[in-house]
Amino acid sequence: HDIHPHPRMWGTFPRVLGHYARDVGLFSLEEAVFRMTGLPAKEFGIAQRGLLAEGNFADLVVFDPETIIDTATFEEPRRPAAGIEHVFVNGVSVWRKGRATGALPGAVLKPSASKPIVRGACNCGADHSAS
Repeated sequence: HDIHPHPRMWGTFPRVLGHYARDVGLFSLEEAVFRMTGLPAKEFGIAQRGLLAEGNFADLVVFDPETIIDTATFEEPRRPAAGIEHVFVNGVSVWRKGRATGALPGAVLKPSASKPIVRGACNCGADHSAS
């Protein structure tokens, strides 16, 4: 645990949603959310995650698209983002009204064994398939 982490540790995704998608219009809000959720789940072979669908785990961030933005600074790198109303992990509320609820329902996820993590990006000869 870094005593003084970079502000983007807390603010990367809110910045993408609030600044790059909403304010700059680099891509749609839907595309931004997919790139943060569905695409990584697909690329890393993490089943039942990343998309809202029947049978998937209920991991959900409820945010206001008009107000979401990073607020962390170098002076206050752990300042929570604005506009995040509620966060659920495995269907359990972990963040509500600007505060952690204390619930810790999450677990470390591992990629599926059948899907490679790196495709053609490395020439070292090592097996980079998921284990």
